[in-house]
Amino acid sequence: MDSSPAGGMVADSSSGRPRAAVSWSGGKDSCLAFEKMRATFDVVCAVTMINEEGTRSRSHGLRPEVLHAQTAAAGLDWIQRRCTWGEYEDAFVDALREAAARGVTHLICGDILYPEHKDWAERQSAKAGLTAVEPLWGQSTLDLYHEFLGIGGAARIVSLDASKLGPEWLFRQLDLDALSEFARLGVDACGENGEYHTLVTQVPGFAEPLRVQPGERVLSRGYWAIDVVTDARRPLQRSPRQ
Repeated sequence: MDSSPAGGMVADSSSGRPRAAVSWSGGKDSCLAFEKMRATFDVVCAVTMINEEGTRSRSHGLRPEVLHAQTAAAGLDWIQRRCTWGEYEDAFVDALREAAARGVTHLICGDILYPEHKDWAERQSAKAGLTAVEPLWGQSTLDLYHEFLGIGGAARIVSLDASKLGPEWLFRQLDLDALSEFARLGVDACGENGEYHTLVTQVPGFAEPLRVQPGERVLSRGYWAIDVVTDARRPLQRSPRQ
């Protein structure tokens, strides 16, 4: 890999594309950002923060084995860090520095509407010598919902704001009927106000669909969540990067 100042489009010698990591929640926004940038960047790894016990992701409360199966399906190395909420920022930058040591120059993020989220990603990326890339930024959430479905994306709701949606929505797959109901209920199409979070089970960049099963439902601090587990009947094979 050639060297250049931070932020430069450094091409990987094998692909001719600059090397990137993706900030990975496992939800539709991070996966759509990954899909939109696969042709521009050699996306080699995914970065996720995990709670200090190592049992759940910080963003969507997903089991590490689910996220590992997902990133393996995408052909990505998975960089994770355990942290408390107070340690989150330092842990995130440390993970980005590991990515940078692998030749990564850019971080792909799935922010859409809130400037403070975009600004945070840009600041943390800069600390590790990376440039944040925001392919969804400023776009209509309705358009992005349709785009995700249009590329063949599949995602299930794994947590939700109990004041906006009921527990019957847990593990429901996103589709056009759900979108119509969101509009009726005053829920943003992409859940940008925290109304819901998802787990993606299929996008074109996955070698095969993620096989998961619904588990226990829990109500905590005004949010419903479902414990999604992997279907281990057949091991998922890691795919080559595309």
